[in-house]
Amino acid sequence: MLKGKVALITGSAKGIGREIALKFAKEGADVVINYRSYSENLKELENTIKSFGVDVLLVEGNVRNFEDAERMVKSCIEKFGRLDILVNNAGITRDNLVLRMKLEEFDEVLDVNLKGAFNLIKASLPIMIKQKSGRIINISSIIGIIGNVGQANYAASKAGLIGLTKSVAKEVASKNITVNAIAPGFIVTDMTDKLPEKIKEKMLDLIPLKRFGLCEDVANVALFLASDMASYITGQVINVDGGMVM
Repeated sequence: MLKGKVALITGSAKGIGREIALKFAKEGADVVINYRSYSENLKELENTIKSFGVDVLLVEGNVRNFEDAERMVKSCIEKFGRLDILVNNAGITRDNLVLRMKLEEFDEVLDVNLKGAFNLIKASLPIMIKQKSGRIINISSIIGIIGNVGQANYAASKAGLIGLTKSVAKEVASKNITVNAIAPGFIVTDMTDKLPEKIKEKMLDLIPLKRFGLCEDVANVALFLASDMASYITGQVINVDGGMVM
């Protein structure tokens, strides 16, 4: 489905980003794995991706810095000669009530989740425009749609990502570049595993399908949006939430 394509996925050392990288590789794409700090699981991920018969590039970088974003894209072009798919997945949380939230907690979340996506989009667009094709997929969240107590910074960043998605989609549609967002609900990751059981039970009651989502559920939608099957879809937000937000 993605044979001959090259995909750059931010924050792809683990969780949703890792699953997207694996899914794309299985479908024939060469992938660029972005990470903040090196860990042993990256070597395992690299070997697994190569076992699918595709190539992989590991690139360290902080999406908050535009210079790092430019370097990631440059490294991708130097190795593969093109960039077809950008997935802005890197994200963090710094949860706190607004009255207790430190200014740096707000700024850091906005810098990574929203500005980070902007940085990679800005660095990637010249390449995609020159190619006259591209797919940009931003990983937002249903929290950016409905909000959440103690997550004003996270909600603001993910809501901003939706606005960014729609605006960029309108700017580059004539260049054969699509820009879409995925809004996951409660997905089983290292981050959600740390939540107290009472919180998990409360969340489960809000999900009509009565199960938590898996990283693969998000990766499946990312694969669709990255493929030719979604060539007439742009500026959209697809919820992957088991029906939490209808």
